[in-house]
Amino acid sequence: MSKVERFEDLIAWQKARVLTRDIYAITREGSFTRDFGLSSQIQRAAVSIMSNIAEGFERSSARDRLHFFIMAKSSCAEVRSQLYVALDVNYISHEQFETLSAQAEETSRILGKLCSVLAKRAD
Repeated sequence: MSKVERFEDLIAWQKARVLTRDIYAITREGSFTRDFGLSSQIQRAAVSIMSNIAEGFERSSARDRLHFFIMAKSSCAEVRSQLYVALDVNYISHEQFETLSAQAEETSRILGKLCSVLAKRAD
């Protein structure tokens, strides 16, 4: 296992980056492109995952890192919730929903493990 020296080395950030790319792609298709509110909100939530991981990584204390990783994990849930809206109004197919939701869940699980480790260090 290689040493994590930059936030870009974190698997959670790498997964969040792919999710963000895929969210941007899907919001540029079909009817989704005309729903500026939902497309903007889900894009911002996805970007928030990446940004909070990066910001947390650069913090000096475990408690600060934990705070930002929890925020990133919460943004994963926000993306998943907004995907339900997109599915319910037929902006995305069930297959697209399943794929993107699984990506968000995987990122959230990885962040959850990081949070568990950091919570022990913060105590």
